[in-house]
Amino acid sequence: MDSEIDLFMGNLTVERGLSANTIAAYSNDLRSFQGYLRESGVSMWREVTNGNISGYIQQSGPSLSPRSRARRLAALRTFFRFLRKEGLIENNPALSVQFPKLGPQLPKALSAAQVEALLSQPDSSKPLGQRDKAMYELLYGCGLRVSELAELQLRRLVLEPGYLIVRGKGEKERLVPMGEFACECLRTYLGDGRIRLLKKGDIPEVFVNGRGRSISRQGIWKIIKSGARKAGVAADITPHMLRHSFATHLLENGADLRSLQVMLGHSDISTTQIYTHVARERLKEIHRRYHPRP
Repeated sequence: MDSEIDLFMGNLTVERGLSANTIAAYSNDLRSFQGYLRESGVSMWREVTNGNISGYIQQSGPSLSPRSRARRLAALRTFFRFLRKEGLIENNPALSVQFPKLGPQLPKALSAAQVEALLSQPDSSKPLGQRDKAMYELLYGCGLRVSELAELQLRRLVLEPGYLIVRGKGEKERLVPMGEFACECLRTYLGDGRIRLLKKGDIPEVFVNGRGRSISRQGIWKIIKSGARKAGVAADITPHMLRHSFATHLLENGADLRSLQVMLGHSDISTTQIYTHVARERLKEIHRRYHPRP
């Protein structure tokens, strides 16, 4: 069973050109399903039934969100479609399994005060503080994904007049403007903190860890989590919440949806439209809290 998964993963990488994050998610779901099958006494892919798949999708019960269950089923449908195309199975058992009903998933955004508290937290007199402040400013000021921030290279920075060349999902590139705060923080970090963190040598990535190597997505997540705790911001903060905050705050202050779509790198404007729901929900909350007749 391992060989078929390896063959499928190679196909995703070479033929379909999916991102590393998507491929890792497919791999994790398939390996997890494989373990479930072994415990159920199933040793070959052609023996899998729709009952096996339904049982796997539902095994975590309420601890697994409907969206996560839908992602698992999508991965299995794609995998079995590949096996059928390769002539390794006769039918796709995942096709008869129904997707769970999904309600709209509204992204979580920080308030302007919470963002300000987080941005003010790093100690800009120290190299790590300069780095962290520059990272926060780019995540919030440019709406970058955490993977885009980790992979950002020096050659893609244009501090004058102030924009980034970002490589996003599907290896698509886009231009993202930078504000004055972000540019200034980057200048400070590049001219001082980064040099001291590198010690010797150099690397193409903008952001480095304490050992002078390129920083990982997990490393950025830990830094933001720690910074949020020190700043007294929401305990469940994630790097993506800064991207959501970027989009929500722009929309609340009059940005048009098309411009926001371009800056976020969304291929379909329907993906961007979710932020209009966030803005409406926030307005409703303000009305409920402050109006004398809510």
